Amino acid sequence: MDSWRAAARRATAARNPCHSVSRPNTDPTEVHLSNVVIRSARFTAPILLALGTMNAGAAQRTEDYGCLSTALCLCVCAAGLFGEDLLQRGYRRDRAVLAHVAGHPGAKTRHVARAVGAPERVVARNLDRLTDDGLLVLVTDGATPALRSYRLAS
Repeated sequence: MDSWRAAARRATAARNPCHSVSRPNTDPTEVHLSNVVIRSARFTAPILLALGTMNAGAAQRTEDYGCLSTALCLCVCAAGLFGEDLLQRGYRRDRAVLAHVAGHPGAKTRHVARAVGAPERVVARNLDRLTDDGLLVLVTDGATPALRSYRLAS
């Protein structure tokens, strides 16, 4: 019976890229999106914005208020997707910074920035936020943020 359920889960995962088999979902409100879905959302916002702009142009020429309301809805949806992508990008960087510090206790801001591939100022903000949240501990308080080192909180 268990092998039948495992085969059904694999078949469902193959058909639905949003479904994650590798992570058990204990919270019914929690959703795990695959990288393919996240990347496709990055392309959806500009497409919606372009469609909304074209629709607004058509509405202006024909004086069609239904077309204009559709254009406004498309533009608002595109703005929401842009904002969500920016928010998720910050969360992804926080996770990458946290993972690097977990693997390299005592890592300095400059080394974390090089490993993550982000500017030192941005990584310093991430490290400060993670320290304020209690996930990281400041090991050495250097004169500049680039010389500080961090480790996971116990």
